[in-house]
Amino acid sequence: MIIEPLPSVAGALPGPLLAELTALYASDPAFQQLSGDFPDPHGIRSEQVAASLAEELANPDTDVLLARSQGQLVGVAITLAHHPDPADPDPWIGLLMVDARQHRSGYGRQLAGLVEERFRAAGRDGVRLAVLENNPRALAFWTALGYEVIDRRPDRQLGRPCAVLRKLLKPAE
Repeated sequence: MIIEPLPSVAGALPGPLLAELTALYASDPAFQQLSGDFPDPHGIRSEQVAASLAEELANPDTDVLLARSQGQLVGVAITLAHHPDPADPDPWIGLLMVDARQHRSGYGRQLAGLVEERFRAAGRDGVRLAVLENNPRALAFWTALGYEVIDRRPDRQLGRPCAVLRKLLKPAE
């Protein structure tokens, strides 16, 4: 698996890439239902995905990382180098999503590891993320990867109940 930043483009994303991203987001309506990020989790449209990504990329500290295996888009991660709370020293994983048709293939674990390695290489010693309280599968996934619940609070954007998790990033050996 390789990860690459979403190409910076002036204006709209190239059609084929936007189609790939839309198919990825639409592949898991159960997750989309839990998150509430799209009005119809069974009818996600490309313009909605484009708007969501544009909103994320409006923050210069945000990276959208595309995960590919054998040329196919299998996942996406959205990271934040600095949390808006100045008391929070850690970078954040805002989203890590794997194509639902590829669940249980190891891509999620690989993608999380590659994101952690990027932060480690940048000199960061920890990473945080928030898991919606209504998503016990995600909580189990992240805790299996060594993340620990450090807080419970509403998310900053929509006020949804979340568990905040952190993982210490040990130096590479």
